Amino acid sequence: MGARIRKLCTFVEETHREGDRPVDPPTRKAVAVAVIANPHAGEYREDLSDLIAMGTELGALLGARCVAALGIAPDAAQSYGKAAMVGEDGELEHAAALLHPAMGAPLRKAVGKGAALVPSSKKRGGPGACLDVPLGHKDAAYVRSHFDAVEVRLPDAPRAGEILVAVAVTDSGRPLPRVGGLRHEEATGEDGLR
Repeated sequence: MGARIRKLCTFVEETHREGDRPVDPPTRKAVAVAVIANPHAGEYREDLSDLIAMGTELGALLGARCVAALGIAPDAAQSYGKAAMVGEDGELEHAAALLHPAMGAPLRKAVGKGAALVPSSKKRGGPGACLDVPLGHKDAAYVRSHFDAVEVRLPDAPRAGEILVAVAVTDSGRPLPRVGGLRHEEATGEDGLR
């Protein structure tokens, strides 16, 4: 792997009650995180192709870790998202290079399709800073019940010369959704919208 990984973490969040009502089955979100060395920390580089290649590797690795943590088949994944936080010596463009040009294809493979755009966010922060990973239905962007996010933070990352990269996958939408729109069961996933 091209990325120099210092740490890998995987978390699963299950919601069993919402608004004092049971959620059955519980909604589940998995988020997998890699803390990597930023090869361009503290310097400007025009060519970010090494980070783009790392995005490919991390999309496959982190997507597979999320699916495994949920204990589901890839096709059972319902929504996904990605995010990156650069340490203080990094640029937002370093996060963009990891997330955008090449991470999507291996992440889609890990979740068994993914016709919709992968929601993403990027920011700068230090150790313990919160990173929100946006979520959207993997095959149909109009499925409102899957507009969501999951929060991740690590007490020791990212350091100044690091990047915290996160991928999130769910096997459900929000708990007790009731704001209308296309339902998961109605989505065809052909155009990425419906």
